[in-house]
Amino acid sequence: MNKKILSVINQKGGVGKTTTVINLATALAQKGKKILVVDLDPQGNATTGLGKSNNDEQKNIYNLLIGKISLEQSIQKSNIGFLDLISSNVNLSGLEVETANEANRAFILKEILKKNSSIIDNYENIFIDCPPSLSLLTIMSLVAADELLVPLQTEFFALEGITQLVKTIERIKVNLNPELSIRGILLTMFDKRNKLSSQVDKEARNYFKGKVYQTVIPRNVRLSEAPSHGMPCVIYDKHCLGSKSYFELAEEFLNQENEKIGSAA
Repeated sequence: MNKKILSVINQKGGVGKTTTVINLATALAQKGKKILVVDLDPQGNATTGLGKSNNDEQKNIYNLLIGKISLEQSIQKSNIGFLDLISSNVNLSGLEVETANEANRAFILKEILKKNSSIIDNYENIFIDCPPSLSLLTIMSLVAADELLVPLQTEFFALEGITQLVKTIERIKVNLNPELSIRGILLTMFDKRNKLSSQVDKEARNYFKGKVYQTVIPRNVRLSEAPSHGMPCVIYDKHCLGSKSYFELAEEFLNQENEKIGSAA
């Protein structure tokens, strides 16, 4: 089976996780790839960053997870061709307490996706935007995912945080999802004038070897501005450095897919 469900994860906030989800997903959709974004973060930034409301009381991930609506009912068309969305909702933050007595709650999302394989098969990739914590929602996404994409901010302590994340991933593999693997590490907020950025780049490539994408995402004001206009940066200003980097990442991502198909043949 094609490994198509990707969780974009880092337990640290402000590393470019949501920025990566909406811009990589859009860049792939612009190449004609059918993409689904699942916003599993109660803050709902991926939802609003794709121009949708995170106040929709009906069509949202929370209602899907509590069984109030079906997967088909939860999916919305975005304003971008080939890109669909399951939006977040603030009620999602209460899910951990509400499901406290459910033994298999970590598997809720995985089971929904598995039961609806005919819908899932319509998409070439599904990106899950995780909250910036190792909460139940993040565990759910790790259990449901085939692979992980980890944005890593090029700053001091970044690698320390990611080694903690790797330990969590290993525990999930042993106990809940043995097939889980890291698809790629993406260096974000890179500043070529800063020695520290280059140092983290070198250390990450040394530690994770070929898992680190060649593409790096620079610090770029347009990437920060775009969400307030309700659109991904690759649409808001497709010529800025940030957008160009995400277009490059999309190419590298697709080359990975082609290599996997080639090695499986």
